Amino acid sequence: MQESNQSALVRAFSAVERWGQKLPDPLTLFAIMAALVVVLSSVFAGVNAEVVQRTGDVVEMSVKSLLSFDGIRWMLLSAVDNFIEFAPLGPVLTVMIGIGVAERTGFISMGLKVLVTRVPASLLTATVVFAGVMSSMAADAGYVVLTPLGALLFASVGRHPLAGLAAAYAGVSGGFSANLLITGLDPMLSALTQQAAQSLDPTYTVNPACNYYFMVASTALITVLGTAVTTRIVEPMLGEWDPASGDGSQHEGNTTPTAKEARAFGISAAVGVVLGLGILLLGVIPGAPLHDAVAEGEPAVNALGSFFESIEILVTIGFIVPGIVFGVLTKSVQSDKDVAKMMSDTMASMGAYVVLAFIAGQFVAYFNWSNLGAITAVKGAGVLKTIGLEGGMLMIAFLFVASLMNFLVGSASAKWAFMAPIFVPMLMQMGLSPEATQAAYRVGDSITNIISPLMPYLPIIIVFAQKYDRKAGIGTILAAMLPYSIAFLIGWTIMLLGWLFAGLPLGPGAYALYG
Repeated sequence: MQESNQSALVRAFSAVERWGQKLPDPLTLFAIMAALVVVLSSVFAGVNAEVVQRTGDVVEMSVKSLLSFDGIRWMLLSAVDNFIEFAPLGPVLTVMIGIGVAERTGFISMGLKVLVTRVPASLLTATVVFAGVMSSMAADAGYVVLTPLGALLFASVGRHPLAGLAAAYAGVSGGFSANLLITGLDPMLSALTQQAAQSLDPTYTVNPACNYYFMVASTALITVLGTAVTTRIVEPMLGEWDPASGDGSQHEGNTTPTAKEARAFGISAAVGVVLGLGILLLGVIPGAPLHDAVAEGEPAVNALGSFFESIEILVTIGFIVPGIVFGVLTKSVQSDKDVAKMMSDTMASMGAYVVLAFIAGQFVAYFNWSNLGAITAVKGAGVLKTIGLEGGMLMIAFLFVASLMNFLVGSASAKWAFMAPIFVPMLMQMGLSPEATQAAYRVGDSITNIISPLMPYLPIIIVFAQKYDRKAGIGTILAAMLPYSIAFLIGWTIMLLGWLFAGLPLGPGAYALYG
């Protein structure tokens, strides 16, 4: 019976994939969505709302028409800037230079071979998901580093590479708020939460570690759920992988490293470890170039601001140096010309992504300039406030609203900037602490990251998938990621409610109840 139910579930998600594959090419789809934003901005022009900025200032915003004189002028004058300023473009291309060299010298594939001989097969999926969850400490680097590595790792052991990509993406994006460490997101959200709480209680303080215990437990939960979904739903849905369906550049199978290869990898990996420690010291040691001075009373993690801002180039260096060392030792690099060609070949392979980024950049910029996202989100939050729900039901409703906001606004901090002033005081009056409301927001914000078209890294995920399946598109990614989103929604919500009703501390000195 269980087998039958599982087969039915797999068939249902396979149907989602077939439906999704009928959608236009991602390039066309982003162009259609951009055009739709243009039309909607004209239809709803003049609708206004008060939006809270990150600074705490309240600004009266209104929907601006992209078909007005100013709108048309702006679209034409800013088209190039919209492309260049598309958030993931620079980071993706920068990191891919380093990954491309490390991949083409054979360093990455050899590392995967060594890994699969060390890690039990039963733990590979959990390792990929867990690494994805932990990658949030390096900002967005996990999207462009771990998702392709997850695919490579699965391909190297004969499993479907898109399942590895999905597992990594689920950990990186679906588990973005979870971690075993305090990340740059924690002080950013806590500052907004404290500001909102002080509108009701001027003496209330929220520390950056206020959700730490809950997020540590969430790391374990996401790892378990992500592993189960990958093995029981996603892999059966994808079926057997045919290497001929890819572009020919993927890694197939797995062979045991020779003594010479193992020695070369050991030396280059040691170089990478030493280099990594040196890079880490740039941010950790007071007075180092990437260690910021912090005022007394500020969270210590603020000192790593510059370190996290430069994470893309640091990751690139971290890949390129050991990659070159490995190439020299194995003779795949014999001169600087070989390295230059590897870099240019990598950029050539990113052509499809660059074109897609141009259109996606216009769509995101149109959405932001017209104010459609911010105003729709504020209006939706206002409707929820007037419904009159209480207690746990209100918390669940709030979590759902937070999850839906991902389809309107991409930035986690931007959404919290205008949601916190509404919901934090409201739930405080109902006996729930600001820390509990923030935890619920983080859950809601994370679970739909992986299925939101506003996720800025979606184009590169599609490009990575097409390396193994030329026909892969938005439908493929949607069908693969939807099971994770549903599982995370159910599991994380149950854990959150159980945590709150059990009265467990969310973090040091932070409890669910207020008053």
